[in-house]
Amino acid sequence: MPSSVQLFRDQRYQELKGQCLQQGRLFEDPEFPASDESLYYDSAAKGKVEWKRPKDLCEDPYLLVDGMSSHDFHQGKLGNCWFVAACSCLALRKSLWQQVIPDYNEQEWDPKNPRKYSGIFRFRFWRFGEWTEVVVDDLLPTQNGELIYCHSNVRNEFWSALLEKAYAKLAGSYQALDGGCAAEALVDFTGAVAESINLEEGKYGEVISEQMKLFEDLTKVHERGGFISCSISSPGRPSEAETEMGLIVGHAYSVTAIGKLRLGESLVFSFKAEKLFMIRLRNPWGKKEWHGAWSDSSEEWKKVSNSERKNLGLTVENDGEFWMTFEDWCKNFTDVDICRTVNTSCFSFHKTWEKEMIYGAWAKHPEPLLNRSGGCFDNRETFLQNPQYLFDVKKAQDQVLVSLQQEDRRKYRKEGKGDNITIGFEILKVEDNRMYRLHKLTVQERVATSPYSNTRSVFLSRTLQQGRYVLVPTTYIPGVPTKFILRLYTDVPSKLRELKADRPKMTCWSLLWGYPRRVTQIKVHSAEGLQKQDRSGGADPYVLIKCENQSWRSPVQHDTTNPVFNSQVIFYRKDIDSPVTIQVWNSNLLSDQLLGQAVLAASPGDPRELQRLRLRGRGGGEAAEVPGHISVTVLCSDDLAEL
Repeated sequence: MPSSVQLFRDQRYQELKGQCLQQGRLFEDPEFPASDESLYYDSAAKGKVEWKRPKDLCEDPYLLVDGMSSHDFHQGKLGNCWFVAACSCLALRKSLWQQVIPDYNEQEWDPKNPRKYSGIFRFRFWRFGEWTEVVVDDLLPTQNGELIYCHSNVRNEFWSALLEKAYAKLAGSYQALDGGCAAEALVDFTGAVAESINLEEGKYGEVISEQMKLFEDLTKVHERGGFISCSISSPGRPSEAETEMGLIVGHAYSVTAIGKLRLGESLVFSFKAEKLFMIRLRNPWGKKEWHGAWSDSSEEWKKVSNSERKNLGLTVENDGEFWMTFEDWCKNFTDVDICRTVNTSCFSFHKTWEKEMIYGAWAKHPEPLLNRSGGCFDNRETFLQNPQYLFDVKKAQDQVLVSLQQEDRRKYRKEGKGDNITIGFEILKVEDNRMYRLHKLTVQERVATSPYSNTRSVFLSRTLQQGRYVLVPTTYIPGVPTKFILRLYTDVPSKLRELKADRPKMTCWSLLWGYPRRVTQIKVHSAEGLQKQDRSGGADPYVLIKCENQSWRSPVQHDTTNPVFNSQVIFYRKDIDSPVTIQVWNSNLLSDQLLGQAVLAASPGDPRELQRLRLRGRGGGEAAEVPGHISVTVLCSDDLAEL
């Protein structure tokens, strides 16, 4: 259960319930009243609706009848198949739906003690980084005595209708749920990390190797408690049109199973394989199924053994659930939403992750150094005027998961501003000792770019090399203010933190000990022709850079006389007459050996392009030459906020 829970609109469930029981009345929610303002944000959409309590719709209402399953409910008149698809996924994981419906037994109707019922329910959603409890009454919108929105296929079960009402309250109205993304609802149900994949752009229907990678990835997601939904985009086709194979365009399907089907001898010959990769889907309408190969009553299933059919849970009914091959799925669907439940528990047999989470915001300001809404990388002049976050990769290489989530904007739909903003982020490899904001891209490497999307969340998984990185979250166009959450998952702690200062802070001690007058960036690209150090003709070199009383050392490159370092460092220098020394050392068990060095004045007027420098022995610029050259880029400025 969540360690701490926020109260939406500061409504306290136990307190409100106690008041109702004491006064002998049923709860009526003043924050989400049974009126048109809770149904619609657009007056043109209004229709005749009666609000009724479950007791008015049946004799023996229950929150849950025989537990919860993905077959419990159907979509109503609201265009929120995405929400119903998310509920189907949620129903598969008892531990997760019990988190969304806390103390469900205590909330249940008690036929033996009807006076204990007060018409109040509570649900919990992961809302912008915090679990939030939402209280609702049991007045539900109906027409002709029937629920008009999400409803159970069992007439006296009401958990789905009440959950939908709580979610609509969070969004501002029922109409605000018309059109959305299943991944967004699943994030709100679980706090998971959402990722969207375009099957057409990734050519998953054509490239078998990519198809198999995706199958293995989705299998892991499903096995480890994650969720998957899919849809068919509808450019040029009316939404909810039916394809020749029975699939609905612009409609969210939930994935309820994924696995391999062992084939009998008669099918091995037909499919030229002993196993087929299969996926099971559910249509939130509870009807309209796939008509192609491996559909419920197809010839293929008749050749599969009863035991294998039982293992897969095959049912030949028009219940909206059906199987298809993974290849057919990749060819017929266009978009996949994945919600990964990232494991951060220390007590687990699966890989565990170190999680960092930071709240941030894009905010406009006329002063460039204070502006935090610079737009994407294409806006070269303003790109670095975005929030910047520093993190470290401590291992030789580490898989990094990044989720950027903007605030839920559906609550602004009454103001005509409810659409998601197009967002994304860049990851830059920076100097290993950087502590201040970037102001110009020079020696830094652009190592990863997320997809840019107008979905609520953007996700990227990337393997990064050891070093220091700056993550820059952006809106696609400059000057769009909104809040966001940044979540970073790594194998070892990354020390994610925001870079706020533009330059070293001036304090009273600066008068005594001095204040930096010059900033110097150095990138050591590589060395070549170093002196051989062992019988095999190799060496184990590393770079040591010294500036005033500061020094920095690179990782060791093993068994080479032509190492590639690609190492960056930045110094804020008080004594601008003191040179910068770049030394190349050989790593030994007992005592390291100097292979050569280059001494640089590092002044603003020096060349800014790549330099190939001859290595020399100890001493100044007149020291004797030694074997080897080093390639470096050096940039200097007396404006501490230029680099």
